[in-house]
Amino acid sequence: MNQESLLIVMTVFVGITALSFVAQAVASMKMAKAAGDIKKSLEAFLPKAEAALANAEKTLNESREQINGITKRANDVLDLTKTQLVRVDSLLEDASGRARLQMDKVEVLLDDTMSRVQTTVTGVQSSIVRPLREITGVAAGVRSAVAHLLKGSPANVAQVTADEEMFI
Repeated sequence: MNQESLLIVMTVFVGITALSFVAQAVASMKMAKAAGDIKKSLEAFLPKAEAALANAEKTLNESREQINGITKRANDVLDLTKTQLVRVDSLLEDASGRARLQMDKVEVLLDDTMSRVQTTVTGVQSSIVRPLREITGVAAGVRSAVAHLLKGSPANVAQVTADEEMFI
């Protein structure tokens, strides 16, 4: 390659470089214009955002105060509930102790009553029922004897067996 062709190639490359610089300058100007538009939009939006942020901060502070008040009241209610539960527990303990004592007394009373009833039943049985059975047995024997004497003939075997069973 000779000098002249080298010069042409270099000129072409310098021209291409110049064109790229021009394109970069145009792109930079468009970017600067877009950045300016964004800046204007942000300047219009910034006061609204600051107002919203201030409002949010105010609401947060008010909420914090209300939450602190609610927490204090909730703690008071919990303390009161704890005190009441202690009272109810002692009341239930006292009531269950009294009920247990009364049940023990009732059990002793029932045992005593049952032993007295048993003694009474035994006494009635030995003093009234036993003699009645004996009298009934003797009466059955007398009745059988009178019936036998009146009939004059020996009774049938079934009748004698029934009479003996009644006597016994």
